[in-house]
Amino acid sequence: MSMLTPPGMGGKYRITGDKYPRMRRPRRRGRLVVALVASVAALGLVGWGTLQLIGIFTGNDEKASAAGPKADCATKASPSASASASAAYPKPSQITVNVFNATPRAGLAKETADALKKRGFKIGDVGNATKEFDKKVKGAGLLLGRTSAMSTSLEVLGTQVAGAEARADGRKGADVDLIIGTGFKSLAKKADADKALAALGKPQPAPTSSKKSC
Repeated sequence: MSMLTPPGMGGKYRITGDKYPRMRRPRRRGRLVVALVASVAALGLVGWGTLQLIGIFTGNDEKASAAGPKADCATKASPSASASASAAYPKPSQITVNVFNATPRAGLAKETADALKKRGFKIGDVGNATKEFDKKVKGAGLLLGRTSAMSTSLEVLGTQVAGAEARADGRKGADVDLIIGTGFKSLAKKADADKALAALGKPQPAPTSSKKSC
């Protein structure tokens, strides 16, 4: 019996020869498998992120959103009905203008009234301004009318007198007043007045959102 044989085992587990078996470390296959799976997952995430970036820059997201629910459809602006209604300004021939001179210049009221008449306006009273306004209107002129005339008749008359101030008073009639101020030189040039008058009939429509058909 060899001295290396454990006691009590007899010769069944006897170690013979002059070489001994080497003790090898167990292979770490489990760790290799885990590392491999993690690498594959990381590569998959990188590839998915790359595809998302490509989709954003090539516009694929827009195509996908176009195929979605109708609630995501683009909207477009359409003219508002109220904007079209506001374009109903009276013609000069429908406006009666009273012309009053609040300056020291004699004959200015008649001269201005004749010029307005040539441009199609109806002329009412012509003369000097009352004490309330005489020599107290510093600008080019003061336009007076009832409240409803502020956005109609007075705007039309205002195209003829650049820089005139418009103001509503308590009158009930439809006629309007032009009180010529000390800053008045002449009516606006006819070409400029006609251009401004034409612009009143073509207001910019207010944009309103409406759903586009999908």
